[in-house]
Amino acid sequence: MHAVLTLDDSKRRRDRHEIAAEILESAKFGVRRTHLMCKAKIGYGQLTGYVPMLLEKGLLENSTILQHRQPKHVLKTTEKGEKFLESLRSVDTILANLV
Repeated sequence: MHAVLTLDDSKRRRDRHEIAAEILESAKFGVRRTHLMCKAKIGYGQLTGYVPMLLEKGLLENSTILQHRQPKHVLKTTEKGEKFLESLRSVDTILANLV
């Protein structure tokens, strides 16, 4: 019998979909790369692997915001990225109900 593991289970290794979801969730309102590493609990190697892929797929975008009248370059989840997160949550819910 296989146990269904949810995205909130922090006592195991995350698969690539869960890491991508953490990145997208962390970047919903715009985040700098260093803060993204902390929020999504990823290292620099993972950041340099996932961010380009998420940018290429259109799930994440480079954006500029004004903070204290200074432009700041941030990464932000796109509408497509939001839909991806919703789909992952739906699948997670379906799998959790099967157990």
